[in-house]
Amino acid sequence: MTATTATAARRYTPLVLINLATLLSATGNGITVVALPWLVLQQTGRATDAAIVAGAATLPLLLSSLFSGTVVDRFGRRRTSLVSDFLSAVSVALIPVMSATVGLSVAVIALLAALGAAFDPAGISARESMLPAATKDARWSLDRVNSLYEANYNVAYLIGPGVGGVLIATVGAVNTLWVTSACFALSIVTIAFLRLEGAGTPDRETRPESMWSGTLEGLKFVWHNRLLRTLALVDMAIVALYMPVESVLFPVYFTERGEPAQLGWVLMAMSIGGVIGALTYGALAARVRRRTLMLLAVTALGGCMVGMAFLPALWVTLTLALLVGLVFGPVGPIANYAMQTRSPEHMRGRVVGVMTSTAYAAGPLGYLLAGPLIDAVGLRTTFFALSIPVLVIAAVCFALPALRDLDAPVVDPVDTRTR
Repeated sequence: MTATTATAARRYTPLVLINLATLLSATGNGITVVALPWLVLQQTGRATDAAIVAGAATLPLLLSSLFSGTVVDRFGRRRTSLVSDFLSAVSVALIPVMSATVGLSVAVIALLAALGAAFDPAGISARESMLPAATKDARWSLDRVNSLYEANYNVAYLIGPGVGGVLIATVGAVNTLWVTSACFALSIVTIAFLRLEGAGTPDRETRPESMWSGTLEGLKFVWHNRLLRTLALVDMAIVALYMPVESVLFPVYFTERGEPAQLGWVLMAMSIGGVIGALTYGALAARVRRRTLMLLAVTALGGCMVGMAFLPALWVTLTLALLVGLVFGPVGPIANYAMQTRSPEHMRGRVVGVMTSTAYAAGPLGYLLAGPLIDAVGLRTTFFALSIPVLVIAAVCFALPALRDLDAPVVDPVDTRTR
């Protein structure tokens, strides 16, 4: 290996390690998205119970994600990522252990799902907070790195549900969760090799004084920035209406049909579209307005959800799922760009944590509404009840002046170029 090749390898190593750890951790979570609802539905056959477990897995995320950014800014990005993945691995492994010893009930599954989910946001915030420094080392632009990162994240949710569906059909939902635990363990090993500026323990002068004061500073910062505030509120509404489709409605539909693999295919189609959409954003960022891509994403999501509500043939559902991922692929990179270019270095963890928590805030409400609604009025009616409001949100977004700030000239904190 020549000196030039070695230097190039060192430049890209942090970016590769962050993306690999994200891939492993998110793949484990992608498997869980399929495995936990299936496990509950196998035991009770009730959509409400599946919704309770899905809600239990997201309810702790509101509180833990809100404080996760402060944890990152107080204790360091690398350390937080390592500890978060370790605790997630242990909590997920407890489900098959409990199943083999004292047995599982809906309450036990919900409790362990909540415990496992509580640790995820800190790891996510830690890795996302390291992206600007890794971008600087690689000498890339933020748009390009965010495009790669979000595509990588979608690859994980392409692999995870597909692997989860196959494993459920072969070894059962309980044993499938051992694979999730192994994914978290491999993520730990990956981050253990990471060396990156700003990833260690923060300077005492820039650390939050306490968990509460640090989180409050993050909340105030996001609220007083009209772009971040608007993105957070729109994301809350979309998550509340859309996430039950993946975690409750489709699992119920395919469970009733006895088709676990088809559930994995639909979720995989969304992820394939997401990968293509996120990667395409890297090429489009310099040519297409970010606001235009956001408006297209929300409008198309509402239209696709309405189409899914008719419960069409599988190939139609797969096409709509692919389109959802395709148009929504650029949204993650756009949101990352907004956070990275509008947050100071020492507060980046808190800004990421607060923005993440706003999405999780509406998730439990959507899950807990979807399950009883399915039992009361049926799957198709529930689909329409969730999809039509998304079209309303899209119409509102066209009138929001704050979204124009997505294309306002800002100084890129990584390469100082303006756009």
